[in-house]
Amino acid sequence: MDTATVARFEASRNRLASLAYRLLGSAADAEDTVQDAFLRWQAADREYVEVPEAWLTKIVTNLAIDRLRSAAVRRERAVGAWMPEPLLDGDPMLGPADTVEQRESVTLAVLTLMERLSPVERAVYVLREAFAYSHAEIAGMLGITEAASQQHGHRARRRITAARNGNDIDRAAAHRIVAAFVDAAASGRTERLVALLTDDATGVSDGAGLAGRLIRYASPERIAVAIRAGFKPSEAKRRLAGGSPSIHAAVVNGCPAVLATLDDQVLGVVVLEVRDGKVAGTRGIANRERLQRLTLEWQRQDHGAPLIESW
Repeated sequence: MDTATVARFEASRNRLASLAYRLLGSAADAEDTVQDAFLRWQAADREYVEVPEAWLTKIVTNLAIDRLRSAAVRRERAVGAWMPEPLLDGDPMLGPADTVEQRESVTLAVLTLMERLSPVERAVYVLREAFAYSHAEIAGMLGITEAASQQHGHRARRRITAARNGNDIDRAAAHRIVAAFVDAAASGRTERLVALLTDDATGVSDGAGLAGRLIRYASPERIAVAIRAGFKPSEAKRRLAGGSPSIHAAVVNGCPAVLATLDDQVLGVVVLEVRDGKVAGTRGIANRERLQRLTLEWQRQDHGAPLIESW
């Protein structure tokens, strides 16, 4: 390919990656999908590609659908040990964030709920809500009728409404929420944590990838006990971590988040889902493989002073 043809693809790379990430919930899978799309672009008879952006969008969408339908992906997600890969605010893979719908479509809550959709429903939802394609355009990309696209979109929106909280959290608000949460967690008094949680709050943790399944907490009291245990320093934890981590406030997938870092490596993240000023859900991720991209973005950014210098 000539330089101009490569440049045309590269100009779309971030947008394509953000599309693939929303469809797959995995940054690593999104990058692989975009690379596969590049190979298709390389092999295509580009003289007959009238609108490259639309052509590439169609290719990435269908490659992602094929991946979602693959036996390997279904096995991975069926065993109950899968959560979306978290991304730090500022990562270009998070994609468009001009509207509330675009911002909410990339939250971990929505990405998790999209697992209940069929691959086609998921594609219609993302293309419509996050990228503002018409149903006629989506139908052409997916090889379905416009009426079918509308039906898929309606079903997807109905199922995902439960995860959309309508809250828009800016960096300052996120920092205040995380600071209050960390202060309560470090106090040793679980009742302070419970007071920050909604009555129907739930929690989930990947157990650092060691448990083989997700660990779920079904009440504010159980969440508070688990968070307090996690924040309680011990020599064993320091040995396991390789030192004393710092605790930072951050924004991850559009939500306030607590980050534990050591030597500029992110060891773990707890994402807080906020509703009406309280924490309605917590998602803890400490599997190193799923924190690789977040760590790279963390290292590129100026992240300011920690809430706790040495844990």
